[in-house]
Amino acid sequence: MRVNFSNEDFKVGLATSVVLYGFDGDDLKILIAEKVGEPYSGAKILPSTVVHIDEDPEDVAIELMRRITGSADWPIEILNAFAEVYRNPSGRVVNVAYYGTLQLNEALSEDLLRSEYKWVNVNDIPPLAFDHNKIVDYSRERLKRRVKRRPIGFSLLPKEFTMNQIQRLYECALGRDLDKRNFRRKLLKSELLLETDHFVRSSAKARRPSALYKFDEKKYRSLTLRGYDFVYQ
Repeated sequence: MRVNFSNEDFKVGLATSVVLYGFDGDDLKILIAEKVGEPYSGAKILPSTVVHIDEDPEDVAIELMRRITGSADWPIEILNAFAEVYRNPSGRVVNVAYYGTLQLNEALSEDLLRSEYKWVNVNDIPPLAFDHNKIVDYSRERLKRRVKRRPIGFSLLPKEFTMNQIQRLYECALGRDLDKRNFRRKLLKSELLLETDHFVRSSAKARRPSALYKFDEKKYRSLTLRGYDFVYQ
């Protein structure tokens, strides 16, 4: 089969966007930016950048995350290529989008407050320029499927966390409440968590401190590779 390209076929731009999820212990959030320059100057967009002719989209996405967060250690995963003809009014641009996860701590939040980026709750995403709302929706569906088949939380939670925190994370990712008793039973049965000897009082009103857990890293890596059927009630 012969596949021939003309010079006109190469007049296509390539970009990448990253749907970056952060969890602050209560809410799952997404990082958005303010567009500088036309088209759509001042509009809200996902963190995005151009991919040049000699660059790999994933390398560019990782570097974009490093510039924003100061670290390139956060895991990312490719979502899809978004290539509708008129998605960008300036010309034909194919967007190879990714999503990533990170722990949203106070220091990172303060740094981003002084930039053009800000965190918004996953349930309060504003209208975004281009087709970025479509990319967000696609990433949320991917995250829901991921939760049901692979563990999440290693990059979203602190090293030690309460059972309430991990349940809240899963509820935010799935977009629904989970029965506390069933969730904890299934999670402990997975042998994914290890008990620590540490406790924390979750609030001033808490009658007793909550136990802290951590991930069994070997088990976490194993389940990440082979997956499981984790159905929550």
